[in-house]
Amino acid sequence: MTPVQSPDFGSSSVDELASLRALLACPECRSTLSWTPDEATCGHCSARYPIEDGIPVLIANRALADHDELDHERGHQHVASDSHKERQAAHFDREMAAEFEITRPHGAAPLYTWLLREKFRRAVAPLGARLDGQTVLVVCGGSGMDAEFLHELGAVVITSDISIGAARRARERARRGGFRLLSIVADVERLPAADASVDLVYVHDGLHHLERPESGIAEMARVGRAVSITEPAQAAGTRLAVTLGLALSREESGNVVARLRPQAISAELERSGFRTISRGRYLMYYRHEPGRIFRALSRRGLFLAARTSWRAGNAVFSRFGNKMNVVAKRINR
Repeated sequence: MTPVQSPDFGSSSVDELASLRALLACPECRSTLSWTPDEATCGHCSARYPIEDGIPVLIANRALADHDELDHERGHQHVASDSHKERQAAHFDREMAAEFEITRPHGAAPLYTWLLREKFRRAVAPLGARLDGQTVLVVCGGSGMDAEFLHELGAVVITSDISIGAARRARERARRGGFRLLSIVADVERLPAADASVDLVYVHDGLHHLERPESGIAEMARVGRAVSITEPAQAAGTRLAVTLGLALSREESGNVVARLRPQAISAELERSGFRTISRGRYLMYYRHEPGRIFRALSRRGLFLAARTSWRAGNAVFSRFGNKMNVVAKRINR
């Protein structure tokens, strides 16, 4: 990804920024926010939310935003020594991890990139070939990879994560890529938006971090006119992956990794007034950072064979898949 001129909202795009901010609301009472360069204030409950480095922090407990998944990268979270060299190594590894999050899948092994884009394709294809002009709120959006994919389809994107570090990386991704998005800090269980205020609420591998994923699903349904959910599935493939050590049953924090059932998600959305337009499982595996195997399989000739094998495997065994997605639209009344 080549650095280009910053796409930050300048004078020519003030209206665009204002229209995106107008979609946001107080996460506590869902009332309208008023904006200054330094903070957003609720006109009803008077709650105040800071704007840090241009990023609105729209959560009640500001301290939650300081947690960052990068702090768990590469095993350095447990380094207790004050050794200067160890601190340097931890800092370098964290910077390398941050750079990877900002740029992936650009520059990665082609097979890795193809698999990530295939997951995304399955998540949005039921909604049509393009999303031109549609407003999309990405929840648990991390460092903005899915926000970039959505922008490529013409969507107007707000990407959110509870980590301000992730929000900053998403903004940096947009700066380097030369596209606009609004990056905010928000909690998927208390979204800062009014009811049915955005065209699509999108999540990719975020709800399984929650103690109660259904609370995040309910908030997505409240805010969106359409919902796309891609998460780890409760399935034979998942159980096998855990047994083989290819997937975790618990995160490093100790939380159980929630595996979801597409039928249960559809039922939850339908109770909230949605109609399921796509639902299913499929097989998917890649390491968070691609290694030598993915580079080898991305060589000329092997790449085509790997894709063909993946498609053939899913044609036969998708019902046992470790990944699931559900796409639903609000029923107009």
